[in-house]
Amino acid sequence: MTPPADAPAFLTTLGWDGAVIAPLAGDASFRRYFRVTLGMRRAVLMDAPPPHEDPRPFIAIARWLVGRGFAAPAILGADEVRGLVLIEDFGDDRMREAIEADPDATVRLYSDAVDLLAELRRHAPENLAPYDEAVLHREAGLFPEWYCPALGLDVDVQGYRAAWERVFAHTLTDTPVTVLRDYHVENLMLVGPKRTLGLLDFQDALAGHPAYDLVSLLQDARRDVEPSIEEAMLDRYLRTTGEGDAFLNAYHVLGAQRNAKILGIFTRLWKRDGKPRYAALCPRVWAYLERDLSQPVLAPVAEWFDANVPPELRGDPQRLSDAGTGA
Repeated sequence: MTPPADAPAFLTTLGWDGAVIAPLAGDASFRRYFRVTLGMRRAVLMDAPPPHEDPRPFIAIARWLVGRGFAAPAILGADEVRGLVLIEDFGDDRMREAIEADPDATVRLYSDAVDLLAELRRHAPENLAPYDEAVLHREAGLFPEWYCPALGLDVDVQGYRAAWERVFAHTLTDTPVTVLRDYHVENLMLVGPKRTLGLLDFQDALAGHPAYDLVSLLQDARRDVEPSIEEAMLDRYLRTTGEGDAFLNAYHVLGAQRNAKILGIFTRLWKRDGKPRYAALCPRVWAYLERDLSQPVLAPVAEWFDANVPPELRGDPQRLSDAGTGA
């Protein structure tokens, strides 16, 4: 978490000469974040180094969100060639820690997050690639590509794709929305005196089904969401938007797809990128996946998992691999 060598010069061009640059956070990508302090002023420096990262989508979507009344960080300056962006500092008050500090606020905060998604769908997306079947298949394919080999599982990859082919039609929509794709409590900030929900980590947004971000929120890979909360928030969203059974089918298909994808990504982060903490999150993701697979709409995919992944190999891939329980 050493600041980029050209960060001080970049900050000087924006009037932040002599600012203190302190590590703030990294994430599962190549992006890194630093807090910049100069006297009473604070901002956040995003380092999105090319060719691995491209800051332009973040900048464009942030401005689109702000223009429609959502709380996204203001862009204070950018050097797109070097991948440096100075953005508004939303502070440290995340929705996750707010819930942990005050469990009685859980329903209220989740309700606010659900209502934000209901509002977001009212605004047609602009200049976003589609979240179509090709993308869904590619993402779902991360499970047999990474999780299964890590445990020595020789699985039916063609059958896997065919199973998803039978259910993805439920996720297609004629009225796509802006799908932020990482909409969960660690990317939702409580901003200002009104503790408005502030949005982060939306640079990978696509135009797709509105159920996807709801799944991201209610089947959160990084914290347990009780089934009762998931059910109550689903009901709130349905009542607010007038959606029905077709939406619920899409919700569970996208939940299963997202969770299968995450199992692949978290295994890759452990095996390839040396980040074992992500493997430890996989048991929770499996629990969500099995919750979705129990739905009738996912019968073809559930049958594939039953035939290819034994129950005893559904968990933390690192622990299972170390224990020698692979096939």
